[in-house]
Amino acid sequence: MASKSNGFVGLINILTLLVSLLALGGSLYFYISHASDCQKTLQQPLLIVGCALFVISLLGLVGSCCRVTSLLYVYLFFMFLLILGLICSTVFTILITNRGVGKAVSGRGFKEYRLGDYSNWLQTYAVNEGNWPNIKSCLVDSQVCSSENLGATNGQESAADFNKMNLSPTQSGCCKPPTYCGFEYKNATFWTIPKTGPAAPDTDCTTWSNNQQALCYDCKSCKAGILANIKKEWRLLAVINSCILVFVIIVYSIGCCALRNNRSSKYSRYNKGGFA
Repeated sequence: MASKSNGFVGLINILTLLVSLLALGGSLYFYISHASDCQKTLQQPLLIVGCALFVISLLGLVGSCCRVTSLLYVYLFFMFLLILGLICSTVFTILITNRGVGKAVSGRGFKEYRLGDYSNWLQTYAVNEGNWPNIKSCLVDSQVCSSENLGATNGQESAADFNKMNLSPTQSGCCKPPTYCGFEYKNATFWTIPKTGPAAPDTDCTTWSNNQQALCYDCKSCKAGILANIKKEWRLLAVINSCILVFVIIVYSIGCCALRNNRSSKYSRYNKGGFA
């Protein structure tokens, strides 16, 4: 059983070593290719994750397979830090995503979102003035508001057809003016202001533009739609983190067995050499 623990730790670290090489390769690809600003936001995270996994995997692989006890100690130390990090990040994710829900609009197949409904942390750090230009660039690059992505097949849909569309939170917040503005529908991304002006004195109503590169990308409703997506994805991330946490704890426990195996094997060699 003791030798199996070393083999299992070695196998796991071979797999994570391959994952780290994929992450480093992805980062290198974004660096040398003509990637968009949106795609290049993945470059640094991939580089950091790839380097961290590469170093930790090497420590675990050499420490378990070559039975280098000192390296295995360092490996288990980093694994312990990873366990603490996963616990803290999971709890933090749950706490900051416990607020915010879309508001149903009468006669609409989609919901609308208000920025103030979400946690102050998300508002301050996820959609701040420093991050928003990159987020907006990603929205434009991905053509999230194109007629095809909105579900408008021929561009001749009536207002009633549009109101039945199942828009995502991002599309609801960024691709059309808020319903309370009272704008007149022309097509999926073209709306006109009534002669009497917007129905509500809200900055989102004056921010809307029929320019396809602008639309409502600078609206508070657009930021709220992004936060609604972040909330959904981070809740899923919390579930994934919990599963990873269980797996890492199992690997950590087996790593402790491998460490104990290394120490007992070393002690046995000393005994055989006449040191006892």
